[in-house]
Amino acid sequence: MEKKFKVLMLNGSARPQGNIALAFHEMEQVFAENGVEYENILLGRTAIRGCISCEACRKTGKCAFDDIVNELSAKFEAADGLVIGSPVYYGSANGTIMAALQRMFYSTHFDKSLKVGASVVSARRSGCTATFDELNKFFTLSNMPVATSQYWNNIYGWEPGEGRVDDEGRQVMRVLARNMVFLMKSIELGKEQIGLPETEPRVWTNFTR
Repeated sequence: MEKKFKVLMLNGSARPQGNIALAFHEMEQVFAENGVEYENILLGRTAIRGCISCEACRKTGKCAFDDIVNELSAKFEAADGLVIGSPVYYGSANGTIMAALQRMFYSTHFDKSLKVGASVVSARRSGCTATFDELNKFFTLSNMPVATSQYWNNIYGWEPGEGRVDDEGRQVMRVLARNMVFLMKSIELGKEQIGLPETEPRVWTNFTR
């Protein structure tokens, strides 16, 4: 039986009909055309507290604050790809999605290697590339291939839905989704025909000793 691919999409905006939602919709159409299951979760109106470095997750593999983050973690583990999106707030990502991502990535012990990641950013004018870099760091510290497009994954607009007039930005999202589908399928094929990359025991160093 052919594998059914799954993508988890986390929207950090507080606007259900905002420009991140519009960008996600462009991607969702491509996923649907290619038989990829997706789940789109709006986080921007959810009360999510930040990590307090209690380290309880080192023993349990889940966050001590038993809220939506632990639910997201289970969905992330079952997914083949993760899309994270945020509007720009003062040149950076929305605080809610950052709190969720920091806790989700830090608290979980499951192997994230070769899950495909993609970040999407919206702004009125500036701050997209800084936020794009900020979000991509979650993937690049987790052995996750990062899906790219023909331009940075930005869409522009101020009022909800204003991104509809950004024809280039909407196209960037469709190309991004197609590339993400290709990567997920190629990785699965590579696992079957080549196998996984060789791994080494993790080396940890501190600069104070």
